Amino acid sequence: MNVAIYSRKEAELLIMGNCFPKNVAVISFYDPAIKRIDKDYTRVDYTETCERVFFSELDDLDLDCLKDRGLTYETFFPEAAELAKFIYKAYSEDIDIICQCEYGQSRSAGCAAAILEHFYHTGISVFADYKRYPSKLVYHKVFDSLTKIPSSY
Repeated sequence: MNVAIYSRKEAELLIMGNCFPKNVAVISFYDPAIKRIDKDYTRVDYTETCERVFFSELDDLDLDCLKDRGLTYETFFPEAAELAKFIYKAYSEDIDIICQCEYGQSRSAGCAAAILEHFYHTGISVFADYKRYPSKLVYHKVFDSLTKIPSSY
């Protein structure tokens, strides 16, 4: 299973150019904060491109900001366990995964790093990529959720 990281712009350009990879699973993070600023903002439309899409409306936050938002580590990203099942399904079917967020730098990178670390112990490669700023919070939530999936899944 390959894991790729895309920005919104990269994904939309591939979709428009009819060049989006086939037979992939997409994890798409989109921004609730932008919706408050831009009423026309929508998530990336994968309808005609991909059947396996997991959408997550998730703010790009650091651990030290959670309390200000009335959140804790436990309450942040409540669908992480559901996402872990989606990831395991793709893995068991040998389907490549694309992690996509607005800029392809933080949430998607954190998610990709967790997937790579869990399955291949290579997650550090995402943290070492200087064009990425992986969300450690997303990384830990996804990684923790993946480790809770029974090995027989």
